[in-house]
Amino acid sequence: MDKRKVKIVTIGGGSSYTPELIEGFIKRKDQLNIKEIWLVDIEEGKEKLEIVGEMAKRMVKAANLDWEVHLTLNRREALKDATYVTTQFRVGLLDARIRDERIPLTFNLIGQETNGAGGIFKAFRTIPVILDIIKDMKELCPDAWLINFTNPAGMITEAAINYGGWDKTVGLCNVPIGFINMDNAVMGLPEFDDTLYFKFAGLNHFHWHRVWDKSGKEITDYLIDQIYNPELKGKYAGMKNVRDLPMNYEQIKDTHLLPCSYQRYYYITDDMLNDELEEYKKHNTRAELVKQTEKELFELYKDTNLNYKPEQLTKRGGTHYSDAACEVICSIENDKRTTMVVSTKNNGAINDLPYGCIVEVSSVITSHGPEPINWGSFNPSIRGILQNQKAMEEVAIEAAVTGDYGKALQSFTINPIISSGKIAKKLLNQMLLANKKYLPQFKDAIEKLEADGETYNPSDYGIK
Repeated sequence: MDKRKVKIVTIGGGSSYTPELIEGFIKRKDQLNIKEIWLVDIEEGKEKLEIVGEMAKRMVKAANLDWEVHLTLNRREALKDATYVTTQFRVGLLDARIRDERIPLTFNLIGQETNGAGGIFKAFRTIPVILDIIKDMKELCPDAWLINFTNPAGMITEAAINYGGWDKTVGLCNVPIGFINMDNAVMGLPEFDDTLYFKFAGLNHFHWHRVWDKSGKEITDYLIDQIYNPELKGKYAGMKNVRDLPMNYEQIKDTHLLPCSYQRYYYITDDMLNDELEEYKKHNTRAELVKQTEKELFELYKDTNLNYKPEQLTKRGGTHYSDAACEVICSIENDKRTTMVVSTKNNGAINDLPYGCIVEVSSVITSHGPEPINWGSFNPSIRGILQNQKAMEEVAIEAAVTGDYGKALQSFTINPIISSGKIAKKLLNQMLLANKKYLPQFKDAIEKLEADGETYNPSDYGIK
């Protein structure tokens, strides 16, 4: 039987990651009967959309494929009869990320894209938009799958499923892929080698994993020694997004689990904060560096002879996101039952978390979506911080949907790397005012702050 024709729509099509997405589809050209790819963006992203869109067309042409590549600022036009919708947008662009990082750091608190106050505000800006996209999808492409890799991916996926009612949503992250490749390197294996067996569980940017070798022997403790033992440290690099400061070996060893790099923000908060504050002083926060990298990438993309993904894209920090999205689509479309780490409904996979909440867990990707692999229970040292983090996510999502100031303040207070009391309230108020343009749901709260004489001055945070 002939494969059905597939129409793919990418919201945030002007992203610097789009060439990797196109490359991923090209690699799977024999498994996906693609007819159309629509790259969608907003007016502020028009120039980037045109640059990267033309490059996408060159890549498709170089691969001798007859796929139609469309560029548009009209989301509804693109969504009509879509088979798959991928989301990789950033509300407020990188300038919003700079605010997310620099404002908390001025308060001597972690400033980070998906953790702490920055992560909560990225969710506040993004969740209303994902829910609007779902409203359009219900009307225009009611059978489509939504493949989300917009951060914070776990919270966005939970909002889409539990508030938007779009059960056909899968959340993705490149972090597990990075750890699989690092563990392979430790064992002398190439990237993406399938010799080892991996099992992940937790939340997006807050997970742990175990590893077994081909003989069935668990090698998690061996990998902990190789990666975190201070006598051996320095041999294997961490993520580009997270500074690779040494974690407490004894603490990691005690868990008998391999942590996510982002756990550094919770396990060694002071070390990470001090490091970030040094970068803050030099205007070298991660967001500011990424903005420069992105500028350089788009200069490359303008080259009319460039028809392949440039190596420089790996410096962007999110490499493999797009390829993972392509594989999820391929596995759903062909019922491949590939095992991948995705954000999906818990459905009892992690005993310590609510049945219907969204977790990041190893899953079998079927034609009806992810089937999470049972993990069981965490030990108390992890169970406590995991449940706290999930509660924080649930409260933050509710605040993002309702615009409830009290819920927003609660999410700040619950989060272990945000201060409580007056500092939390002052930081929340400043970030609400700084993001006024992108937070229509908080209109009443922001107007009250302004009426009470609260002001936001970008120069206070070294922001131009």
